[in-house]
Amino acid sequence: MKRTWQISTVTDAAQARIAAARLAAACGAPPLERAGLAAALSAHLRQCLTKGGVWHLVLTVRADDGGSLLAAEVTPAQDADAAGEPPWRTTLACPEPAGSGVPRAVAEDPAALAEALLGADEDTAVVLDKLTEQEELVAFHREELQQTNQGVVALHAELDAAGRAQREAFAAERKARTEAEDARRRLTFLADASAVLTTSLNHHEIVRRLPDLLVPRYAGSVDVWLFDDDDPRRTTPHPSAAVAAARTGRPQYAADRPGGLPGVDDHPPSPLGADRPLLCIPLPARRAPLGVLTLTPPGEHWDPDDAVMLLELTRRASIAIDNARRYEHNRDIAETLQRALLTELPATPGLGLAARYLPATHGLNIGGDWYDAFRQPDGGVIAVVGDVTGHGLHAAVMMSQLRTALRAYAVDGGSPGKLLTRLHDFLHHLQPDLYATAVIARFHPDDPTMTWAAAGHPPPVLRGPDGRVRILDAKPGAMLGIPLKQEIADHSVRLSPGSTLALYTDGLVERRARGIDPGIERLAAALGAFGPAELDTDLGGAADGILHPLLSDSERDDDVCLLLCHLRGGH
Repeated sequence: MKRTWQISTVTDAAQARIAAARLAAACGAPPLERAGLAAALSAHLRQCLTKGGVWHLVLTVRADDGGSLLAAEVTPAQDADAAGEPPWRTTLACPEPAGSGVPRAVAEDPAALAEALLGADEDTAVVLDKLTEQEELVAFHREELQQTNQGVVALHAELDAAGRAQREAFAAERKARTEAEDARRRLTFLADASAVLTTSLNHHEIVRRLPDLLVPRYAGSVDVWLFDDDDPRRTTPHPSAAVAAARTGRPQYAADRPGGLPGVDDHPPSPLGADRPLLCIPLPARRAPLGVLTLTPPGEHWDPDDAVMLLELTRRASIAIDNARRYEHNRDIAETLQRALLTELPATPGLGLAARYLPATHGLNIGGDWYDAFRQPDGGVIAVVGDVTGHGLHAAVMMSQLRTALRAYAVDGGSPGKLLTRLHDFLHHLQPDLYATAVIARFHPDDPTMTWAAAGHPPPVLRGPDGRVRILDAKPGAMLGIPLKQEIADHSVRLSPGSTLALYTDGLVERRARGIDPGIERLAAALGAFGPAELDTDLGGAADGILHPLLSDSERDDDVCLLLCHLRGGH
């Protein structure tokens, strides 16, 4: 439904206002909304008449969700002076659809105008009633506000007191939180630093790590004085506070005023460090102090809690240094024992021998890998490399017994396969819970054929005089000592002068992430890279040249044995 009015006079405007109010009423608009629409329309039409000209009012009603939407739009006529001015619009949502009895114009008679005036007054009365209700409601709330004014003033005083108490509580909480965070930070640092110190079994490395851990957060400088490692070339004497700490076994704080640090004795300032305080902490050990740790503060002085943490860190560092020294001592003994058990290679005409043994760098790995070479009564030469499972003195003793048994069996003659079979029976009956692997090669000056046999061991690698390399991977026997009766087979290969055989243990070629096959291929490539003259003149240097590239990417957590056997005269 759409209605249009042309407005150029006050009467036109009044008639249009009356029509809009009637149309809104016909659509069921409430009195307040109806009065608001009429008032807004009247105000705008008054502005239009002030501007002059002819104006059009368009009232449109359309259905909207079960009701209707009444839209009013006022625009200037196209030939008016105000043509081009943007239209004025307003809408009113009505609960009922529009009726069809709304006239296009309002008759210009007193009765119609009076009726419209009375209708407008009724709407105005409704608005006034609403305003009266609002005024009464405001007066009621004002009275309530006055009644609670005194209570609010009293409550304000209570809230002010509660606010002060809350601020004090917040301040105490922040302080406690800061202290807890500082304590957590110290504990975290102590745990991380302890982990760093205990990962090394080299006491010199531990001493080198201490300054990196402490400077600059907890110390300005760090000096570690180890009694057994004191450098005689040192020209600067130790501070008197450090000497006192070494003598008394108690931490000393040297400064021009007391430090008040818990568990620390105050000491007069040292002439060697009078410009800054010194904290000298003994490094305790099981029997006697190992040395003294001397620190300067990161600022003017230390926080007492930081000093307590430094005392604990020093104690842990001392334990790490003491453990590392004990390990180094035992490792040196173990390596000396291991090398004493290994054999000096015999000088054999026409056959060059070179062996290398490297102990594991991680753990106390006594025993395990071994090599040997000796002559048989018929002039043959036996070369063997083996690996006893497990580590420790028990494995070293077992390795020595296997070597001795092999030499004893070889006196009676026998091929490598028969010797390994006898070793298998020997180990199975002597140590049922211990196993070993081994590979034996037999050379004879009157025979160009080499005989070899293996039991659970990596295959030998053979380099020919022309530089070509073969992996002798004929089927080996099972490990020595397993609960299985076995006859280990011999294998043979014809050798030419200039040939080189490499016997080795798995520590040389095996890597946990890649297995053993890539390592054997690398060994074959390294052996094939040498020239015949190099192997003839410096077989030991060739052995070193093989070890270096193969072990450069290894952490050496297992022993390594390498035995090279070279038939001279190949060039």
